[in-house]
Amino acid sequence: MSEQLTLEKIRQLSVSERLRIIEDVWASLNETPERIEVPDWHRTELDARLAAHERDPATQPWSDVKADTLRNMRK
Repeated sequence: MSEQLTLEKIRQLSVSERLRIIEDVWASLNETPERIEVPDWHRTELDARLAAHERDPATQPWSDVKADTLRNMRK
């Protein structure tokens, strides 16, 4: 029988152990992606962004955005 993981027990773990649990939980979501509900406001925002891109497809490519973000993080 496995021991129940309570918030109190989680708080007693080291930071690295807690991060591992977070990573495991996050990874487990990939096992059933169809069960993840997407809020309506996410769909609305994605529709708006897609429409903006279709109006002006010359926007900055992802590779540039990523490079700029990484560069800014190093400052």
